[in-house]
Amino acid sequence: MDKHQKIRKAVIPAAGLGTRVLPASKAVPKEMLPIVDKPAIQYIVEEAAAAGVTDILIITNRGKGVIEDHFDHSVELEAMLRGKGNEEVCRQLEAVAHLANIYYVRQKETKGLGHAVLCARDFIGDEPFAVLYGDDVIIGEDPAIAQLCRAYERYGKGVVGIKEVSEEAILRYSSLAVSPLEGRNFAVSDMVEKPNKEEILSLYSILGRCVLPPQIFDLLAVTPLGAGGELQLTDAMKALTLRDGMVGVDFTGKRYDMGNKLGILEANIEVGLRHPEIGEGLRAYLLELAKTL
Repeated sequence: MDKHQKIRKAVIPAAGLGTRVLPASKAVPKEMLPIVDKPAIQYIVEEAAAAGVTDILIITNRGKGVIEDHFDHSVELEAMLRGKGNEEVCRQLEAVAHLANIYYVRQKETKGLGHAVLCARDFIGDEPFAVLYGDDVIIGEDPAIAQLCRAYERYGKGVVGIKEVSEEAILRYSSLAVSPLEGRNFAVSDMVEKPNKEEILSLYSILGRCVLPPQIFDLLAVTPLGAGGELQLTDAMKALTLRDGMVGVDFTGKRYDMGNKLGILEANIEVGLRHPEIGEGLRAYLLELAKTL
């Protein structure tokens, strides 16, 4: 494996049903729920593009055609905006259509994250690739996935984005056995998905991002169904870890769980406060509101 190989392809699994944010996600994919004035998935695509990714495969399912529409040109809308002199908004819409080469494949059945990634096998071929979970928007000056890509290029091993979480949260996520490497990088020697209390390896968990070698597909193909009767990506990454080791990057940036009602509100408030158009007004509103709480 060429440890210096650049990451140019990414997969965004966006086939989940969004049951935690119903009824909002009944007819609108949760990935299209807005953070102020952009849908969540646009932040994720922008992050990948900022890291140098040129080709993105979005894994969708039935009812998610609006995602494809969002990243396409809207000729009539752009013409109308131009006619009204709204050049700046028109430029923003055109930029969305040119972020990257975006492709789509449908996950016919929702069989878990591992199955979604396996759907990307033909698209990826024989090169390393990034995975950006469709539920997780991470906002920071240095794109989170770029931090992982640099670690892959440095170490030549699979990389996972990690954060310390509470003991309560670790039971719902994954738990990793880690030891310090350098800076914010850790060696990962084991992992367990949705551990029992006795199985907790540390409070470091995989959150929303990874960079994987193409060998993960052979491992996914022979991985038995795991938690929830689904094909778990973590189970295949555990096999990869035990065989070759992996690297964990405690990435900088704030993560928002867009599959969670509170996460959606936090993202809107915090991004809104930094928004050049509404930030000042929102701050004044929140200061007044806080007096009544």
